[in-house]
Amino acid sequence: MGSNLIVDTPIIAFTILLTVIFTVPPIFERLKLPGLVGLLLAGVILGQNGLKLLNSNSETVKLLSDIGKVYLMFVAGLEVDIEQFRRTKNRSMGFGFLTFIVPMLAGILVGRIFNFSWNSSVLIGSLLASHTLLAYPIVSRLGVVMNEAVTVTIGATIFTDTGALLVLAICVGIHSGDFTTFSLLTLLGGLAIYSITVLFGFDWLGKEFFRRSGDEQSNQFLFILLALFLASVGAQVIGVEKIVGAFLAGLAVNDVLGRSPVKEKVEFIGSALFIPCFFVDMGLLINIPAFIKTLSSFWLTLFIVVALIGSKFLAALFAKFIYRYNNAELITMWSLSLPQVAATLAATLVAYQSINAAGQRLVDEGVLNSVIVLMLVTSIIGPIITAKSATLLQLPQAELDTDSLAIWWGNSEEQLLEENHYPFTVLVPIYNPQTQRYLIEMAAILAHHETGRIVPLAIAKSHVHMDDPQLGIALEQSQQRLRLAKDIGQEFSVEVQPAIRIDDDVALGISRASREQNASLVVMGWSRTTGLRARLFGNVIDSVFWSSHCPVAVTRLLNNPRTIRKILVPVGDLMPQTVGALRLAQIMADSNQGEVVLLHVCGLSTPEPLLEQFATQLSEIVANSQVQARTEIKIVRDDNVARVIIQEAAAFDLAILRAVRYRTTGGFAVSEVTTQVINELSCSIVLLGAPHS
Repeated sequence: MGSNLIVDTPIIAFTILLTVIFTVPPIFERLKLPGLVGLLLAGVILGQNGLKLLNSNSETVKLLSDIGKVYLMFVAGLEVDIEQFRRTKNRSMGFGFLTFIVPMLAGILVGRIFNFSWNSSVLIGSLLASHTLLAYPIVSRLGVVMNEAVTVTIGATIFTDTGALLVLAICVGIHSGDFTTFSLLTLLGGLAIYSITVLFGFDWLGKEFFRRSGDEQSNQFLFILLALFLASVGAQVIGVEKIVGAFLAGLAVNDVLGRSPVKEKVEFIGSALFIPCFFVDMGLLINIPAFIKTLSSFWLTLFIVVALIGSKFLAALFAKFIYRYNNAELITMWSLSLPQVAATLAATLVAYQSINAAGQRLVDEGVLNSVIVLMLVTSIIGPIITAKSATLLQLPQAELDTDSLAIWWGNSEEQLLEENHYPFTVLVPIYNPQTQRYLIEMAAILAHHETGRIVPLAIAKSHVHMDDPQLGIALEQSQQRLRLAKDIGQEFSVEVQPAIRIDDDVALGISRASREQNASLVVMGWSRTTGLRARLFGNVIDSVFWSSHCPVAVTRLLNNPRTIRKILVPVGDLMPQTVGALRLAQIMADSNQGEVVLLHVCGLSTPEPLLEQFATQLSEIVANSQVQARTEIKIVRDDNVARVIIQEAAAFDLAILRAVRYRTTGGFAVSEVTTQVINELSCSIVLLGAPHS
């Protein structure tokens, strides 16, 4: 009786789910296992084959799992980089077709070998045709995203996921019953009209709404959620599975959201709650006796796994010959397209739950269990292979041109700013009188070197009534801080133009002021807001990174900036952002008669010719730099990047790191070298973020 009460009570079931989501993934990540594996295992333990505390058929679990399923596909659509797809559209479509059709044919062959119907076999083929960019954070960290093979693979995701979902829609429609040529044409026609309506209609509506709503993030967030569920419901109305609508909605609002804070909040809600519920439900559906039986007669599982791995390799091999890629690019394309998580799992669950009038499922438990094994295998080996092959990739020569890389402080409007003779401007938001001296001093050093000015900025939170006494007090305190900032700036013989602003949102106030002042750089103090609160509500630094038009330097200064002599700059790649960090370090060193050490940590298996090429290109960048500060290049072979940086930084006054965030489809956290380094460094730190980083 007690067990039934637990299963049937929505609030208890929801509490159990929250407890699992909160505790299980961190435990598995400490064991170096994916968090989603823990969620699947938790579902098995809590389901009908274990403790019987959760039931997949309960309304609570069913609702949250359904939301998680559509949210997963929505996030997959959001994370497709439309700009990258446009840059290599033709080749992305070419590789997309190859990595779709070859696994599709392989899956159909496996289905027929194991006596599945043609419809089920085609569905199995579509499950293998899509892919999840689980290893994207790895190529991003290695700085090879601009390699054409990587860009083409990322762009191909649109083709494979959309194609797989369209095949799913047709197969489910055929399986549901009376299906004629006319009904097929009707479905395809309705799907075409629906897709155009969602992709172009939602895009237009979103841009109009965002333009009219200004910076009302709560309303924008609700609009995005409404778009997701309207698209999902609309798909069901025309007889298509709702995950198709969710994916199209993600693609539709992709341009609208860009890299705004709203996008981060939308993805966080999904990754923190709904998507984990979907994975727990997948675990609940695993029938242990059937799973063991599937693995004991494991031929179906083996054939599916081998068919996926082999066909994805074959597709990448064809692309290599057609587009003349090298072996490293071949292996990277293959490994990037291997992991089967988002679209594959969502589509498998839809197919498994699709039951026709005769009580037959579109795919049986054997296929469901085999796909779960496939997900585990590919999500482990894909990133491992990518990590090894991507280190051998080279950037196109245009990206490594030292003249273009020597540009700093600038953006797309740099030439316009020069024509209008805007001075180099450092904006310094100030709040704490105890720490503002070091901030102003660092800004003054940079501005003096570049013959520019500093703009100390104080922001007072607005009130409903402008005559509110609290607002008056806040303004007076801001004026006092600005007077102190002006005195400090004048010690460096640099122009100081204090600014005060009344704003509802501190972060947006900083970004707006920097835009109004045509700031070249924003220098901010360190924020202590971390953990769950920061993830839920964000912090000022995150929001400024998202919205700023210029680079942002977040500082943790332990000593007077004028005493900084030895500066360490870890260099992982030769992207413009890295050269920006070098330029900042050289200005500080030149002002204080110090030195800069560029530290490159490479893997133990990195080929010597590639390492020599990297060192040569880095030397050219240093030689062509506009600031001739004493600069040394140091290369260390070690697979533990964070450990080397922490050890080397012990002898330095300042470390300048790049601020880069990584994300994977499904929102599961990916560890960052930067995070570990920041927590353990004992010297001063500057975390440098490019616009929209």
